[in-house]
Amino acid sequence: MKFGTIPVAQAQGAILAHGTQIGSRRLPKGRLLDAADIAALQTAGIAEVIAATLDPGDLDENAAAAKLAHALAGNGVTISTAATGRVNLFADAAGIVNLDIGAINRVNAVNPMITVATLPQYTRVAAGNMVATIKIISYAVPGDDLAKVATADAVSLLRPLYRTATLIETSLGKDPGTKGQKSLAKRLSRLDMVLDGIVTVSHNTNTLASALQAVTGDVVFILTASATSDVDDIGPSALRAAGGNVSQFGMPVDPGNLLFLGDLHGKPVIGLPGCARSPALNGADWVLERVICGRPPSPADFAAMGVGGLLKEMPDRPQPRRSMT
Repeated sequence: MKFGTIPVAQAQGAILAHGTQIGSRRLPKGRLLDAADIAALQTAGIAEVIAATLDPGDLDENAAAAKLAHALAGNGVTISTAATGRVNLFADAAGIVNLDIGAINRVNAVNPMITVATLPQYTRVAAGNMVATIKIISYAVPGDDLAKVATADAVSLLRPLYRTATLIETSLGKDPGTKGQKSLAKRLSRLDMVLDGIVTVSHNTNTLASALQAVTGDVVFILTASATSDVDDIGPSALRAAGGNVSQFGMPVDPGNLLFLGDLHGKPVIGLPGCARSPALNGADWVLERVICGRPPSPADFAAMGVGGLLKEMPDRPQPRRSMT
């Protein structure tokens, strides 16, 4: 592509770089100048315009953006119409964003005029949310640049795999109330899940293990009256006693450190930290969203959550971090 000042007499077929007023009429930037435009410019006494002209093999901004969008878009993603060099990608259902980060990085490294911006990996979205935008900055780019990287299905959606959940809360002699239930139900509803079983048992290993063996939900949540402080504490011990296993205890996300993750006869089990009683973002959100959408975090995934894992301070924390010395 060539960009610069062009005599109006030679500008037919060029792309106007800046909006130009001709009497009461305005030619917008990005307009492909036709014979009538050239005549109007000459009549107005305008001798030159700043414009872009395509070289052989170039793709104009809209064609390039559309081509890249169709290459990037995978399962669960819809594509907007190209306009001003931009195409947006949208989720067609609730779920979490699934990215081929390497492929996207390669696209963005080919030519600074070719750009892809996305939500962070595994961001929860609702139907209709934008998950990525493709923008061609210049009016055209070499077609060969778009062919340099493989981008198939680099932006897709992981939909929920489960529909129902059971919450087991433990009690130390008093009713745990409904705060935790309501917060969990709201979190699940964002992923089209229903909290259809709520059980309260005393805070000891045997009764919790018995309750675990009787759950009917697709996913099981445990919220203990006292925070889980060790992998051999009541919650994890009860899961093992019920015939399940614990794959992770603790995570480098605050609030949310005291979470555990496991499995009970094929059902995912998440031991919620106490902060999950609040609707505010915490580490449990990151875990339950991934588990529900079939991408449970591995130990390496948990370790990587530390960067960016310092979440917003909760005003009702009994020991606010900023006051500690």
